[in-house]
Amino acid sequence: MFDPREKIALFIDGANLYAASKSLGFDIDYRKLLKAFQKRGYLLRAYYYTALIEDQEYSSIRPLIDWLDYNGYKVVTKPAKEFTDSMGRRKIKGNMDIELAIDAMEQSETVDHLVLFSGDGDFTTLVEALQRKGRKVSVVSTMATQPPMIADDLRRQADHFIDLVSLKAEVGRDPSERPARPAESTEAADL
Repeated sequence: MFDPREKIALFIDGANLYAASKSLGFDIDYRKLLKAFQKRGYLLRAYYYTALIEDQEYSSIRPLIDWLDYNGYKVVTKPAKEFTDSMGRRKIKGNMDIELAIDAMEQSETVDHLVLFSGDGDFTTLVEALQRKGRKVSVVSTMATQPPMIADDLRRQADHFIDLVSLKAEVGRDPSERPARPAESTEAADL
């Protein structure tokens, strides 16, 4: 699946990966994640995409973003949009699909193998476009949840599907090992 001579780039849809790992009952250890893919080839870049709620005094995701930024990840953020739905409920929208797709297309000029951490079916067209450029694309998500967190068409389009549950021993940690933080909602609740 991976060739040690390949140049690899990781593209992490932060909210999607968080939701998948949470549904599987573990947290992602991002230091271990980098090391795991450095073993598989020449890891050129690791991108992490997330929307941030700007008006909050404290965002529970801010320490993670800062840590990632200082520890080998290229963090891409934008302000989340807040709106009220038809039922009068406050909703947050923070879609990073376009930013991820543009970066992936740009990196396809120099990278051999792109690894997408998302199950979002909207990325199926991106995967097709990268493959037409002669690039290998692996998708990391999970089918171990009910319903599966990966869109069937995305899983079928990818050159390789890696179920996140198979990476648990290599990149996971138990939520009880999580560093103490102020009581606040987590990324999936924020987005």
